[in-house]
Amino acid sequence: MRSLLIFALPVALAVQLRAQAPPRGAGRGGPPPTAKAAAPVDFTGYWVSVVTEDWRWRMVTPIKGDFASIPLNAEGRRVGNAWDPAADEAAGLQCKAYGAPAIMRVPGRLHITWADDNTLEFETDSGTQTRLFHFTGEASKDAEASWQGYSAANWERPLRGSGTPQSGLGATRQGTQGRSLEVVTTGLRAGYLRKNGPPYSASTVLKEYYDLSHERNGDTWFVVTTVVEDPTYLSEPFVTSTNWKKEPDGSKWNPSPCSAR
Repeated sequence: MRSLLIFALPVALAVQLRAQAPPRGAGRGGPPPTAKAAAPVDFTGYWVSVVTEDWRWRMVTPIKGDFASIPLNAEGRRVGNAWDPAADEAAGLQCKAYGAPAIMRVPGRLHITWADDNTLEFETDSGTQTRLFHFTGEASKDAEASWQGYSAANWERPLRGSGTPQSGLGATRQGTQGRSLEVVTTGLRAGYLRKNGPPYSASTVLKEYYDLSHERNGDTWFVVTTVVEDPTYLSEPFVTSTNWKKEPDGSKWNPSPCSAR
């Protein structure tokens, strides 16, 4: 009897492991899953910005020359001090403060959807801008620079744990070390970091880290850490963090055009 048990246990274990194994094509030999199918978190839906910092520079247009907290170099200050909103309007450049390096700081709402299985789409009601986060492919070398540029995205997968909140925390943080989505944007048209003209150049590289969390009261939030690197006008990277809260529906969605003032 003991001999039969010693023989039967390994066989039963092998059968159980085989039953738990993923189907063929789902592992190394199969095609990789789409970004939508592989998403560790869900950013889709309507979101509203919650202004918890820099109110005086975000909710109203700062006065000319007020570039507090932006690490402009001497050339950046020179260009910023030449800000002329009337000239921007005459040239059709009302959207200079709504480019990718600045748009997440503009108060308003987001509508996030999947444009296709490998492209996440961010629409803003402020300035009616559209950002596309590409999980596959590369920017065309012949592509014309634009306000939103070309954004390459990547899911940041958990290295350990399952997202269970640590003792004492009030939210379940999702992704690796709290972050779940990384985005790098290039191919940008030169614009402003704020409404009053602090510039960024076409050489700018924008890096973003999105961190989604579920609160105990049922609210869902994400924080985006934005890093603007511009060798032309900045003496060091310009880093901000911006809070967004999920809304139940799009009833408050209110698209409005860009404004230079």
